[in-house]
Amino acid sequence: MPKLIGSPTVVEAVGTRPKRIEEFVGRVNTGTESASVAFMRSPPGWVEPGQKPEFDEYTLVIKGALQVRSEEGVLVVKPGQAVIAEAGEWVQYSTPAGAEYVAVCVPAFSPETVHRDEE
Repeated sequence: MPKLIGSPTVVEAVGTRPKRIEEFVGRVNTGTESASVAFMRSPPGWVEPGQKPEFDEYTLVIKGALQVRSEEGVLVVKPGQAVIAEAGEWVQYSTPAGAEYVAVCVPAFSPETVHRDEE
């Protein structure tokens, strides 16, 4: 039988300003290691350290804009657009004007496999 996820778990975010992460599916909320699904509410001016994760990340922007920096340049992802960051690729996410978005990681996000830059 399908399993209803009645509510997310709020997990701590990394970055320059408080960002709200609501994990619906993943290691914390459901014990799922194969994938994670989280809704993000990111304030204006938020910047996350660069990272070179061991997972693919698929991100769909709902509101605002997500800036994605890579070794090749910078993308601005707007509402109704999505971006794919493949495992092993260096990326840095930020929201200069704020954003709401959904992130799906395969396999599921974990602090041990994100490999953030040293600050």
